[in-house]
Order: sequence, then C-alpha cells, then structure tokens
Amino acid sequence: MTGPWLSLGITLAVQAIVSMALLTLPVMAPEAGRALGLPTTYVGVYVALAYAGAMASSLASGAAVVRLGAIRISQIGLVLCALGLALCAVPSVPAVALGALLIGLGYGPVTPASSHLLARTTSPERLSLVFSLKQTGVPLGGMLAGALVPGLVLLAGWQAALLTVAAACLVCAALAQPIRAGLDADRDAQRRLALGHLAQPVRLVLSHPVLAMLAMCSFFFSAIQVSLTTYLVTYLHETLGFALVAAGLAMSVSQMAGVGGRIAWGWVADRFLGARRTLILLALMMTAGCLATSVLDAGMPLALLLGVLAVFGASAIGWNGVYLAEVARQAPTGMASMATGGTLAITFLGVVVGPASFGALSGAFGSYRVGYAALAVPALLCGWLLWRQGRRAVASPPA
Repeated sequence: MTGPWLSLGITLAVQAIVSMALLTLPVMAPEAGRALGLPTTYVGVYVALAYAGAMASSLASGAAVVRLGAIRISQIGLVLCALGLALCAVPSVPAVALGALLIGLGYGPVTPASSHLLARTTSPERLSLVFSLKQTGVPLGGMLAGALVPGLVLLAGWQAALLTVAAACLVCAALAQPIRAGLDADRDAQRRLALGHLAQPVRLVLSHPVLAMLAMCSFFFSAIQVSLTTYLVTYLHETLGFALVAAGLAMSVSQMAGVGGRIAWGWVADRFLGARRTLILLALMMTAGCLATSVLDAGMPLALLLGVLAVFGASAIGWNGVYLAEVARQAPTGMASMATGGTLAITFLGVVVGPASFGALSGAFGSYRVGYAALAVPALLCGWLLWRQGRRAVASPPA
C-alpha cells in the first residue's frame, strides 16, 4: 500500500517525533539551565543553533530526497535528532551546542521529504487539508514534550528525559523501514549531490513572486511560533509562578489548539477563504494573541488564561499547513520538495533570528512580557503585507 493515507500516517509520525525532540530541551530549560549554569534566556541561543542546522539541511534536502527517497531521508533525520539529544544530555555547554546543531540537521529535511510524498500522492483539491493534517505533527510533538518531559525530569532527571526521547526517535526510524521500499520507489539513484545544489531551492523561490511573498511571511510567522513554544513554560514558571509540570500542561493546551487549528485552517482555506485570506486572518489573531499573552496574570481565572493560550496556539502554530500546501501548489511540477526546501530556509532563518532576539529583548528589559508584546509588531506587518499583495497572491490552479 502506497496511497495517500499511508504517506500521511508515516509523515505525521515522523514530524511529531522530531518536533518533540526539538522542544525537549526548551521544555526543561529551568532544570537544564541550573545544571549548566546558564540563565533560561539562553534557550534562544539553543533554538538559533538548531534552526541554523535546519536551514542547511533543508537546502540540501531537495536533491537528497530525489536520490535517496523521502522515507530514507526521514530516517536519517530521526537518527541525527537522537544523536543530538544524547549530546545535549552531556552537562557541557559545547556538547549542548553541538547537540542543538545535530537536532537541527535532523529536523530540517523532514518537511521537504514529507512534501515530496504528499504532493505525489494527494489530489490538488485536498492539498491544504492533507498538508495541514500532516503539519499537526509539529504541535502534537509540542504536546508530547509539554505533557511528558516535565514528568520525566521529575521522575528520572533531565538527562534521562533527553535519552528517553532519543530512544523514541530511533524506534520511529526502525518502524518506518518496512514501508520504505514502496514509498521510496520513485527515487533516482543517479541523481548527483553537489554543493552547487544548495543555492537552487532559494533561487527557485526568489524567481517566483508568490513563493517569495509566502517565504517572507513565513520568516515572521515562524519567529512568533517558536518564541511562543520556546519560552512559554519558562514564562509561566518564572513570571506567573506556575509549577514546572503545570506550566508544561498549559503549554500542551496551546499545542493542542495548534493541532485543531491546523486542521480547521486547512479546511477553511480549501472550502471558503483561500490561502491568502486565511493567512491574513491568522496574522490578525497572532497579533491579538501576542498582546494578550504579554498581560497574563497569575490571579486571573485559569480558564481565561488557558483560553488566551489556546487562541494564540491555534493561530501561531496553526498557519503552517495552509502555507506549505500553497507552496506545493505554486511550485513548478515535480519541484515541490525543492520549493519547500527553499522557502523553509527562509522560514528557519526567522526561527534563528526570532527566539534569540526575543531572549535578548526580554533579558534587556528583565521581563518576558516585553518580548511577547513585541511579537505583535511582525504579526501585524505580515497581515499588512498579505493584504497589500492582494489578488496577486491568491492561489492559482497547479500547472
């Protein structure tokens, strides 16, 4: 069986596990920071290093997917994430930095690989919904990290928690092996891999105005998304006085809303608004979510606090499926993985810049509230850019 549902199932599982791997250290930042002798604001540097690795591997993924196959590339990504998590368990700042790079190298090619599979097996009229379903793996991984990692830290220590998630990555890679032959049947073993291929995805994106606009907005959206997920547990723990496990569960609520949001926004984009109008709506919701999160108070009703985080998560985490489906739709025929890799390099650049800037700004003002309020500015800017683009960015039929 090599149909769309098998492709969706395996890509969803891989996406969830690598997302959990990426967020494991940020979720345990208060504990790991004490062991390493670093303030929690330095978690932004960890995220920047991870996504620097992701940028490099996403650029290389287009040709690699064609030569080795999407499932093989996904397996390699899972193994790299496992190695990176094992290095992060070493109580040494250089080891953690190297581990962050390895996790990023493993995370980067997973989305281009899944786009290659799904674009090949999914009918055009269902692209937004199917891509959104697959992209629920990102908040699903965040839910798993928020719900499980703090408990593992309290039960066995932060290092054992990292190694447990590393083992989960290896198990997922092994489970994908039996279906690899069927799903990678289109691979081309003669495709050359060369350093010159690294620039091709970005050139492809920049040569298509709609792809360039989508990539520009994804730069800002990704900075907002990862700043939310990277610092939320620490913000709730240090500023609002939440216990670590309670803060992790609150983060899981925002991630769960992101899961629902990705599915709902894909359906809305396919059936009603189209990609551009849906992304404008999400930009406005992100603006409101940033501002509301910045004024959260420990004395407010818990339901209201969780409601704010749910709305923020549904928008800041929910945009990716609509965006990736539109990239695949706008890409030249047979070049979905290359176009995805090119746009993701710009997306990941936003992640490199965003959380590090968030941490620096919050550290300078001594408050995470300032950081969350500042995120409203790029969110509103994205809404304006998409509105200004107008009908030029409306989804066009695939070639």
